[in-house]
Amino acid sequence: MEEKICQSCGMAMKAREDFAQNQDGSLNEEYCRYCMKDGAFTADCTMEEMVEHNLEFLDEFNKDSGSQIFREEARAEMLRYFPTLKRWKA
Repeated sequence: MEEKICQSCGMAMKAREDFAQNQDGSLNEEYCRYCMKDGAFTADCTMEEMVEHNLEFLDEFNKDSGSQIFREEARAEMLRYFPTLKRWKA
């Protein structure tokens, strides 16, 4: 399966189980299973709230990627990137 990026949180979706399901049970290839369930978003939040939520996983990201990205750097990068995602486009 082709890797896609969740259009809400920016997570890389690599395996079938990473993808959300639509209300009819079909695969949703735009959003991850954490951001959408049964065709609806799992959280009613702003883009800024999503960025803050993602920052909770920064230590795990750094460990898995071998990076050492600091919180403010990650926040700034997400605030630049998220407006390009479908859910947050103005």
